[in-house]
Amino acid sequence: MPLRYQLMLLFLFFAIVPSVGLGLLVNWTVERIVERQVEGHTMQLIGKVNEALDSKMENLQNMTYLIGFDPDIRAFMEGKTDSDGHTGIVEPDNDLNQVRAQDQLYGIKQYLQGFTTLYPEIAGIVLVNGNGNYISNEMYPRTNQSLIQEEWYKSAAGKAGIFTVLGQPSQRNITTHVRYKDSEIVSVARSITDETSGRVLGVIMIDLKLRTVSQAARDVTLGKSGYVMVTDAEGRSVYMPDNPLVEQIPSAWFQSGDSGTFNGEVQGKELLFMYQSSAFTGWRTVGVFPARETIAEVRQIQFYVVSFVFVVCLFGLSASLRFSSSIAQPIFRLMSYMRRAETGNLRSGRWSDRADEIGMLGRSFNRMLAQIRQLMSLNELRERQKREAEMRSLQEHIKPHFLYNTLDTIHWMARKKGVDDVSEMVGALSRLFRIGLSKGNDYIPLHSEIEHISSYLQIQQTRYRDRLQCELIIPEELRELFVLKLLLQPIVENAIYHGIKARRGPGTIRIEAKIADGKLSLTVQDNGAGMSSERLREMIGLLHAPLESMETQEAGQGGKSYGMLNVQARLQLSFGEEYGIRLDSKEGEGTCVTIIQPLMKELPQTLPFDNEGRRESQ
Repeated sequence: MPLRYQLMLLFLFFAIVPSVGLGLLVNWTVERIVERQVEGHTMQLIGKVNEALDSKMENLQNMTYLIGFDPDIRAFMEGKTDSDGHTGIVEPDNDLNQVRAQDQLYGIKQYLQGFTTLYPEIAGIVLVNGNGNYISNEMYPRTNQSLIQEEWYKSAAGKAGIFTVLGQPSQRNITTHVRYKDSEIVSVARSITDETSGRVLGVIMIDLKLRTVSQAARDVTLGKSGYVMVTDAEGRSVYMPDNPLVEQIPSAWFQSGDSGTFNGEVQGKELLFMYQSSAFTGWRTVGVFPARETIAEVRQIQFYVVSFVFVVCLFGLSASLRFSSSIAQPIFRLMSYMRRAETGNLRSGRWSDRADEIGMLGRSFNRMLAQIRQLMSLNELRERQKREAEMRSLQEHIKPHFLYNTLDTIHWMARKKGVDDVSEMVGALSRLFRIGLSKGNDYIPLHSEIEHISSYLQIQQTRYRDRLQCELIIPEELRELFVLKLLLQPIVENAIYHGIKARRGPGTIRIEAKIADGKLSLTVQDNGAGMSSERLREMIGLLHAPLESMETQEAGQGGKSYGMLNVQARLQLSFGEEYGIRLDSKEGEGTCVTIIQPLMKELPQTLPFDNEGRRESQ
């Protein structure tokens, strides 16, 4: 695929995919947040309704406690004051007791009248003792059947001393003077017990007007058409508004727990229910509203998100087309210039004044072409110089050959004349030149190098006679190893002229070859004058940079140990900086020079040089 289309797809991917992902994330997050907010707000409203209902029921509970603590009512509950079913009290034996009983009855009714006056939401209060007698201002039985046979009485008596919410009455044998309907009131009751025996003495029942419950829930609206309703523990409606969305909520829909949320379908409508149960009354306050009302708000946010993603995608498409063209076009131009350079045309290309990386790349390409042209010219010059150097080298090789042949002729002439010392001297010099020439090879066997240094020592011993002794320790298994040519002669020359010559009396040079740490070690040790510590440090410093030290000496800034520096430079150029000369010396005791090079069992190939004069690794 062309780079332009790759860039366009890449830009679209990084522009559209994050936008779509952000849209989905925002949509999912908004849905969760709206749901949590709706649920939290609804639960708060339901909690407030529960608190209001619990507060009213607590007032009724406190009211039953106050009524039960009254002495006259306590006496009525204990049966000390009887009733005949009409006036509420049995006829006394004498007039005084009758008057007293009438006063007690009047006092109790006045006491109960005070509660209904202070709390107009109370529809009626009735007191029923264990004998079936009752006292009430507003309530009376429908028939002569005893009230202790009523379900509400039995339910309250079964929970000794505990306040009980009975809910809306159904088919009970008691009514009020106002004749409230069963759907218009809610009943609560509490039994009065004997403190000593715990026996139930009677029951206090209070009817509460339903409008009190509706006042707490009527003004609460959920969304546009939602509302709050109150049900008992079995799911029966205690309060619901006019035209409700659902008449009866199945108890199976409610989850286990005091609060929760669930969805339900009623007459083809998806409704959302949220409820909270009261631990005091056992009632459930339920919030009901259509699910689509919350979905509509989410859909509006989704519309904005989709619009945003569409605009981003449209902008991203336009920007990707322009941006990919601005990058791909100069790259295509660079490709055409490169193809032109492949054909050998190194003419520089034309570029605008772009300051970005593409412009920098184009200008760098032009500079590279200029450098290539310069290097090609330089390479042609070096090739010419190389051929001239090779020609001079071939010409210079003629001189050692001529000298070697001449010395060989002198050697045989001296032997023919019987001058043996001159013959040996000339023969040694002839061998020295022959091995030094080595047919132009840079590497020779170790035995040839030993033969070369032996010829050199023979010449020097002719000069110094008994003042110079030498020892050669060369194991047979090492003689066939290859070494760099002319390693030992410069070192031995330094040992003679700077060590043995400066010593009083005869001196010895010891040459030893061995293998140490997988490398070939050639040691040249003398017992000459040695070097001072300052001179040793100076020499070690020079050996760290042999080429620079040689250039300094050639410039006339010193000339000592040029041969040792030459050996060090050739070793490091041939094998690397880990090889070379290790120097140790003590003044008055002698000097030890160790030459370290790799083990070479075969004649190595000469490594070609690169354009900068370095040997290339093979």
